[in-house]
Amino acid sequence: MRKEKESKESISIYDNYKIDMELKHTDKQYYFIFYKRRLFLINNKIPLVKDLISLNINDSDVKNSIYIGQFHSKDCFAVELDEEFDCEHYIKANDDSQFIELYFVFDIDEETYLVAGRAIQIIDWENTHQYCGRCGAKTVTSDIEMAKVCPECGFTSFTRICPAIITSIIKKDESELDQEGRPINKVLMARHSYHTAPRYALIAGFLEAGESVEEAVKREVMEEVGIEVKDIEYFGSQSWPFPNSLMIGCICKYKSGEIKVDENEILKAKWFKKEDIERPASEISIFSKLLKNFIENY
Repeated sequence: MRKEKESKESISIYDNYKIDMELKHTDKQYYFIFYKRRLFLINNKIPLVKDLISLNINDSDVKNSIYIGQFHSKDCFAVELDEEFDCEHYIKANDDSQFIELYFVFDIDEETYLVAGRAIQIIDWENTHQYCGRCGAKTVTSDIEMAKVCPECGFTSFTRICPAIITSIIKKDESELDQEGRPINKVLMARHSYHTAPRYALIAGFLEAGESVEEAVKREVMEEVGIEVKDIEYFGSQSWPFPNSLMIGCICKYKSGEIKVDENEILKAKWFKKEDIERPASEISIFSKLLKNFIENY
């Protein structure tokens, strides 16, 4: 069974945000301010103010301030505070303010999370591309696109995005039938060595140079759980700013083989009936959408 289109379209980063390289000098600006990767909110909202001084943030407090376009028709900046910024004192002096982990912003406001996810990735790129990867010269930021240009050799580097696949693997279990005598559909989930929640998750991994999405799915599944899959279908994609991934969701079917985990990334894997699946607490990840699709459509 193929996935069914959700009745409600997901929020797009471009609903109220526009990439732009030319500052418009609007009367107020949105500031996506980060301190040690935590986002600054006032009453759970991104501050819209005349300037940073209005927030009692001085130039000496700022490590990076980058214009990233327009949000709700206002100029929009990604700001990184210096590590020496006295965050604790600032919060005590401003009761309505907080610095919150980006992951938890999703459940406060999805649109804020999406634009903030772009902002933190641009800040990371700014910090890691100060020098040319080819000749080592100091880079400059392009005036016409979000790119770092080497004035010596001309090498150009763009914001770094690392594509990764995540896939649901579906199997008709002929040994277990439903009330109408049909094989029960099950999905393969695995316990990863590098996180404890959720206890079981879908197979995922980064693409290797030179391979397609379909080849990446087959390789990752074979490497991690030792089985072959077929009928790979594209499900959807998602920006994942932890730190800079593009998650490509897929659905595939079991083909052959017995589960044999790699005992490195994967500690245990097994087939789950839909009623036995532990649903994630948040819908932030495409992982939760893939699980929802399996539960509702298979």
